[in-house]
Amino acid sequence: MYRIKRIYEEPGEDGRRVLVDRLWPRGISKEKAALDAWMKTVAPTSSLRKKFNHNPALFAEFAALYKEELDRLEDRTELDRLIEWGKAGTVTLLYAAKDEKHNQAVVLKEYLEGRA
Repeated sequence: MYRIKRIYEEPGEDGRRVLVDRLWPRGISKEKAALDAWMKTVAPTSSLRKKFNHNPALFAEFAALYKEELDRLEDRTELDRLIEWGKAGTVTLLYAAKDEKHNQAVVLKEYLEGRA
């Protein structure tokens, strides 16, 4: 099972906590983050992230392009690990974006649920 949560929220009953941002979030220490993993390779590429720039009007296009990136990953180690962890229990996908509806974790959760 997958959940999504802003990394700035307090840890709780999150199961495995996985940061799915390519960049470390500002103002968060590694201790406060309480991560089980930081999976940069499942995050959108820098060029896609910059193109989207958190613009909700571009979210549908971003989601489609991001899913294509996930399908084409050369190193699927982290993606496969997320799928296995999701089958075994709860995985909380952590992100730093302010917009809770238009971010990569929303897309990644949907992608992973389609493969579970």
